[in-house]
Amino acid sequence: MSRGFVKEDDQEEIPLLPPRADLPVGKENFVTENGFNYLLEERDSLLQKQETLDSSQEKEYRISFNHINAKVRLLNERIATAKIVDSKKLPQQEIHFGAKVTFKNVENNSEQTFQLVGVDEANISEGKISFITPLAKALMNKKVGEQAVLNLGEKKNVFEILKIEY
Repeated sequence: MSRGFVKEDDQEEIPLLPPRADLPVGKENFVTENGFNYLLEERDSLLQKQETLDSSQEKEYRISFNHINAKVRLLNERIATAKIVDSKKLPQQEIHFGAKVTFKNVENNSEQTFQLVGVDEANISEGKISFITPLAKALMNKKVGEQAVLNLGEKKNVFEILKIEY
């Protein structure tokens, strides 16, 4: 049937969702065990929310139901491709995925601590950065006492590795 014969109220609204945190094509979806559990909890929370939707308002119900379904679909894709990294099996004296790293900016002597995590788990306010960020890439495979250089155009930031924890 032609769309011209369908009332606008009858049209199913397709939710537009922003994509999840960017994971470049070809990159493995590495996650910590905590990150994986977070994805599962997020999905469970959405499914519980879906079960409690008020179906008395049919149009609002359909929109909310479809919105949650779209979010769950994106989550399921991430869960299906997740590769849990057991950081205990990695060389503990080097920075790898899952490491919590304390370093000093050589220029101004300021210290910072970040954990290198998966893209969905990254949260700068919690001290967690994605393993695909330029800073994380600069820190990878370094040891305590070594320096990591982060090139920012013409400027170079140099960081001295002070501590590595897993």
